[in-house]
Amino acid sequence: MTLNEILIIGVGAAMAGAMNSVAGGGTFFSFPALLAIGVPPVVANASNAVALWPASLSGAYAYRRELARFRVGLPALTAVALVGGVAGGLLLLSTRDDTFSMLIPWLLLVATVMFAGSGRISALLARMRQRAQAGPSHASAGGLLFQLGVSIYGGFFGAGMGIVMIAALAIQGHRDIHDINALKNWLSAVIYSVAVVTFVVAGAVSWPHTLVMLTTAAVGGYWGAIGARKVPAAWLRRFIIAVGTTLTIYYFFTTYLQ
Repeated sequence: MTLNEILIIGVGAAMAGAMNSVAGGGTFFSFPALLAIGVPPVVANASNAVALWPASLSGAYAYRRELARFRVGLPALTAVALVGGVAGGLLLLSTRDDTFSMLIPWLLLVATVMFAGSGRISALLARMRQRAQAGPSHASAGGLLFQLGVSIYGGFFGAGMGIVMIAALAIQGHRDIHDINALKNWLSAVIYSVAVVTFVVAGAVSWPHTLVMLTTAAVGGYWGAIGARKVPAAWLRRFIIAVGTTLTIYYFFTTYLQ
């Protein structure tokens, strides 16, 4: 790697860590940074997942007390997340770079729309919480099927997965926002973990790039948490949506119009 390449992916991963610690959407910075220095799309996606994986583990650990309330329903959700994460990872590995390149604009579009709509999902959850009279429900067959689809998407690409998972858990009947965040963080950690193992075993990870990103993402996450006290979250969300929109337009243009 050249110094310029290290700077590009280092800054991209640092911004990803900072954004994920505050408002989410970090993949919009780290994944395009890898593409910008010429890393093949499939390897870039796998390496990005490994680089951001530790953050998913720490998020799950932070909600360990809330998870204790789900001893009955959690095993089924975990099994679905595990199967979906493996399936999504294998689907990525079986996808050719040129095919994945054609999918990138659409994946970024979906992720941007989901991130932009997360405010509406949060408002819906708030209204549901106010009306809630019963405790959290257990997963239904339909809910588990929906969760499987989310898990496959997460293992395949991952950007915006948290937003879709929040909606999936709300549809399954979970009403308390802390319960939803606990389950979302745990299931995301499971999906990322099995996907990462799949990528590592298959040799699809570029370790020099990934190690740089692991380090700078951790630094970015720390400083992002500190800076969150000074910058309104709404501004950060608008910034991420603007970046996602710009990247979506750029990749549609370079993929289909050039």
